[in-house]
Amino acid sequence: MNKEIIIIGGGIIGLCSAYYLQKEGHTVSVIDQSNLDMGASYVNAGFLSPSHFIPLSAPGVMKQGIKWMFNKSSPLYIKPRFDIDFMKWTLAFNRSCTAKHVNTSVPIIRDLTLLSQELYSSIKQDEGFQFQLENKGLLMLCQSEKKLEEEIKVADLARQMGLEASEISLDDLKKLQPNVRLNVKGATYYKCDSHMTPQEFMSDIKTYLKEFGVAFFTNEKVNDIEMVNGYITSITTNKKNYQADEFVLAAGSWSSFLSKKLSLQLLLQAGKGYRINTDQDTGISIPAILSEAKVAVTPMHGFTRFAGTMEIAGINQDINKARVDAIAHAVTKYYPEITLDQEDKNNAQAGLRPVSPDGLPYIGRSKKCVNLTIATGHAMMGWGLGPATGKLVSEVISNKKTTLNLDPFHPDRIF
Repeated sequence: MNKEIIIIGGGIIGLCSAYYLQKEGHTVSVIDQSNLDMGASYVNAGFLSPSHFIPLSAPGVMKQGIKWMFNKSSPLYIKPRFDIDFMKWTLAFNRSCTAKHVNTSVPIIRDLTLLSQELYSSIKQDEGFQFQLENKGLLMLCQSEKKLEEEIKVADLARQMGLEASEISLDDLKKLQPNVRLNVKGATYYKCDSHMTPQEFMSDIKTYLKEFGVAFFTNEKVNDIEMVNGYITSITTNKKNYQADEFVLAAGSWSSFLSKKLSLQLLLQAGKGYRINTDQDTGISIPAILSEAKVAVTPMHGFTRFAGTMEIAGINQDINKARVDAIAHAVTKYYPEITLDQEDKNNAQAGLRPVSPDGLPYIGRSKKCVNLTIATGHAMMGWGLGPATGKLVSEVISNKKTTLNLDPFHPDRIF
């Protein structure tokens, strides 16, 4: 049955949801507070990474975060503040940092990322999109023996999970990256990973959706949501009032504010990430993560992107110069012949990623609202999980059996 559907949020999650919903024959509208040309969906590393199967909430992360709390250039910076939502999230995050949680989450995240990777390929083939999609794998570059040992253990676990991963010798590393000098002790290599240039896909899918009848309402902020007996009857923006049969909440880091209007306890914090692009001929041809520095490196169409850091400091778009400098410093530390110039750093951008307490996204319906499907909380994995989330959202709204079990992603789960 055809339904009128409004999606709140026009990032990768919202647009992928629109794509699969219109495929099912629904009438879809997308409302976004921006002009659909900025944010985390445009400044991310473009990774499709089955290798990223360990959730952010893992043993030792909270302890390390406390150590880094007073260092604004650290890979993970959690700004302490007296805010009830932040304190609830912090407590839930701390409770999730257990080995049991990691062991439970690994296969769940793996299956979601593999599904999404497959769907990106299908979308490109089915629609004739031209966006970059390359399967060159991912290198985990390590400067210390200790970190290398840790990464080898993760690669061993990845192989046990059926992923193509291995330690790689320095000689083989030089063969893989012959045009760049590396200052590392060693690396692991995930052949299972792919990468993209994000804005290319966003351009392709927006053009497609408009052509196939999806309506876009940009620069509109949702101010109010009216709900009667657990059923959303309308939403009101700064410009207009809208009615629909179904609603999708895919507003990223802003989703928690909107959920409060429905009396939902959606624990989320905005995790700011930064990116620096350079047009230099870096010689880098294979994506990498600078392990100790937590910086992602991606060879995109016409430029190289360096992205990283997780800054949990509330919702703001401010550019922290210290964090930009930290990324640039890490680049030269691992690639001694590459120096990002001042212009590159001046043009750095940031995006806010919605972070749930347990590192798993929220996907599905809350028991408190009959006609709302929630799709947010993907943290650093939002880009890679876009199509899989969109497909699952479409299956929920179309009353189909979902491709994956949604219980681990339930919006009402207790931490």
